Amino acid sequence: MLIALGERIRLARKRRKLSTTAVAQRAGISRSSLYKVESGDTSVTMGVYLRVLATMGLDTDINMIAADDKLGRKLQDLAMEPAKKPQRDNGTP
Repeated sequence: MLIALGERIRLARKRRKLSTTAVAQRAGISRSSLYKVESGDTSVTMGVYLRVLATMGLDTDINMIAADDKLGRKLQDLAMEPAKKPQRDNGTP
C-alpha cells in the first residue's frame, strides 16, 4: 500500500515539474526522506507523508480516508439494537 502511495507521490511531483530538492525544502524534510517517501518506506512517519502531500496540494484527499466506513457503521448499528429476549416455552402445543 505504501509502495503504491509513494509511486503516486513521485508521479504527482513529476507532473508538477518539481524537483526533489524543491519538494523536500517545502516539506521541511531531507531529500533522502523524500526518496524514502517516494519508495514507500515503512520507516517514514505518516506525518512526513502528510507534509509531502500538503506541499503538492494533495492533502485534501486524506480527509476521505475511512470516511465511508460501511462495516464500522453496520457493527455500530448492530451493537445499538436492543437484545432480544428468548421466548419462554409455556408448555402449550
